[in-house]
Amino acid sequence: MTSDTRPGVPAESAVLAELPSIEEALAFVREHAGDARLSTGELLVRHAEGTADIMRRLNVDPPAVLAAALFTLTPHLDDPERAIAGRFGEEVAQLVLDVRKLLRLGTVSMRAAQAAPESGRDAEAARRAQVEALRKLLLAFAQDIRVVLIRLASRLQSLRHYAAAKITPAPEVARETLEIYAPLANRLGIWQLKWELEDLALRFEEPQTYKRIAKLLDEKRVERETYVEEAIARLRAELGAAHIEAEVSGRPKHIYSIWRKMRGKDLDFSELYDVRAFRVIVPDVKDCYTVLGIVHNLWQPVPREFDDYISRPKPNGYRSLHTVVIGDDGRAFEVQIRTREMHQFAEYGVAAHWRYKEAGARGYGGQFSASGRYDEKIAWLRQLLAWKDDVADGHQPWEQLRQATVDDDHIYVLTPQARVIALPRGATPVDFAYHLHSELGHRCRGARVDGAMVPLNTPLANGQTVEIVAVKEGGPSRDWLNSQLGYLHSARARQKVRAWFNAIELQENISTGRAMVEKTLQREGRTSVNLDQLAAKLGFKAPDDLFLLVGKEEFSLRNVEQALHDAPPAGAEPDATAPEHLVARRASGASVAHGASAGVLVVGVDALLTQLARCCRPAPPDAISGFVTRGKGMSIHRSDCATFLRMAERAPERVLQTTWSADVLGGRGQSVYPVDVSIEAADRQGLLRDISEVFAREKMNVTGVKSQSRRNTAFMQFTVEVSSAAQIQRACTLLGEVKGVVRAARRN
Repeated sequence: MTSDTRPGVPAESAVLAELPSIEEALAFVREHAGDARLSTGELLVRHAEGTADIMRRLNVDPPAVLAAALFTLTPHLDDPERAIAGRFGEEVAQLVLDVRKLLRLGTVSMRAAQAAPESGRDAEAARRAQVEALRKLLLAFAQDIRVVLIRLASRLQSLRHYAAAKITPAPEVARETLEIYAPLANRLGIWQLKWELEDLALRFEEPQTYKRIAKLLDEKRVERETYVEEAIARLRAELGAAHIEAEVSGRPKHIYSIWRKMRGKDLDFSELYDVRAFRVIVPDVKDCYTVLGIVHNLWQPVPREFDDYISRPKPNGYRSLHTVVIGDDGRAFEVQIRTREMHQFAEYGVAAHWRYKEAGARGYGGQFSASGRYDEKIAWLRQLLAWKDDVADGHQPWEQLRQATVDDDHIYVLTPQARVIALPRGATPVDFAYHLHSELGHRCRGARVDGAMVPLNTPLANGQTVEIVAVKEGGPSRDWLNSQLGYLHSARARQKVRAWFNAIELQENISTGRAMVEKTLQREGRTSVNLDQLAAKLGFKAPDDLFLLVGKEEFSLRNVEQALHDAPPAGAEPDATAPEHLVARRASGASVAHGASAGVLVVGVDALLTQLARCCRPAPPDAISGFVTRGKGMSIHRSDCATFLRMAERAPERVLQTTWSADVLGGRGQSVYPVDVSIEAADRQGLLRDISEVFAREKMNVTGVKSQSRRNTAFMQFTVEVSSAAQIQRACTLLGEVKGVVRAARRN
């Protein structure tokens, strides 16, 4: 939606003019609240006044200021939505309702994030991930960014009350402020809220540290700000005399920022040069260096404290000039000089200041994290907020901010314990169940969303609480893999469902093979035979390996019979494909064998049925050998295949010399050959998609996928059709370049 903000178009201002004034709203609060107090101990009326005043200083529109004054009053109204809408309008009532929802959501979720009983590096990493997910949830859940601004203003007013009343709040209040609300203010570029939230939270969380730094500063904040203003005025005068257009801004660093820098860089207070800092923004690069000369002429530069990030940008693309000078009072301060383009990039681009400020104590070492679409939304919101402050005629274009929300490729939902879970947009309760635990996903039979039962293919939305109804035993439905039914949106969940059915198929093959072997033993009168010894005699590590191949009809029961007697059964009919018959038919030439493996030459044999062995899946130009089976012709193996070598050692007379035809080796054949590729990778969202794209680019048809995940590591096996082994080698090299892939190789 867009709105016409040209002069002379008074539509928006006319609507706003009809709203009651903030004085009327505060009178309404006094009428209904009386002497009521909040849980903080603050008078409700005082909180309404303070929060509304903070919002007015943020230059927000009248509906947001009214909502800031009214939202704490709702518990004292019989029908708050109707009462507020009737007196102040639907927009104000909706803002109040959304602020109340956000308030409840944030409090419950933060308690859950702080309630983890475990300790250690993994638990701390999990807690940090929960805090970050909660930050994103609060922004994504708010359908109007003004709701977040009201919540920030309310928290600041509460902290001001604690400080003025000399009351120490509960420990989680300061922690929640530092981990949730101050970073949100920082991301949105609302510096006047950010620094005060941080300073007040530090005052309550580490009172001794706060007092020590305040004493070290050795001057009151007002005095520091006065000095900064005077220095800025002096610099502006010099720049004006040099006819340089420049924006000069600055403020003293607040106590929390000083503490973080001392801790992050392991510095003593006396080693900090940028307790006070200026920023100069000029039209072009040439002006940057001119301003640098003026600054060094006004104040004495500190040796070795100059950084030219314009000629030598930081790895993240950040560009600016940094210098430290000694002021007239003998104290050092930092000056940053950059063009507007550099400033825009630093504030809204990939070098955005908030990322390394939020990276923790080590953030100053250059560590930061980013997620493209989320960062773009944050930058856009910051630009909108800055834009509305630049409008001086009183007709702010608030329509876009009313529509502004922050989202990314994920939604954020809650467990019944209020833990925040990030899922791909479009995810369902089944995706949610598999995210929590594979077994819970397998046993999922129903779901409650915000207390109401919903179909399992219902798309979830931000801020919903999801509870899974599961049976004690059971497995997934094959319908879940039907994309048209919409049960699964997450690739990770689909992989887990496929893995379950693959495991079931494996067990079914083993059971079938076991029954076939046991029936053979009964027929031979050898039911007491040791199965482990029998399997070992046939070249298998365990009986289940034997049963699996028998069940898949890849291993003949005649081999079992022969192993029982150490010789072919007496009186058995001659096998047309037995070695003695083949030897008698050998000739000096080589012929193309017919069957599944066209293009295979078998020395001395015409029209012999052949098949490519599934255990090693040969492809040209692999060195190959043939092994004559009983009743199924000849299987073609790679010459280094472990299964082939075992069989060749037991029955060398069954081995035939084979090779690929000249057409196949010359690339003129039309056949394709199935090959297995094994991949080990760090499990992540989008991994299967990225791997599949490699096969698609290489024009390799995928005919089978097996996947399982253990401890955040994915183990995958793809069966692909190739025309040569060189093609699969190239694909493995490309797969190794996919993010998170540890190993990609052809299965031996």
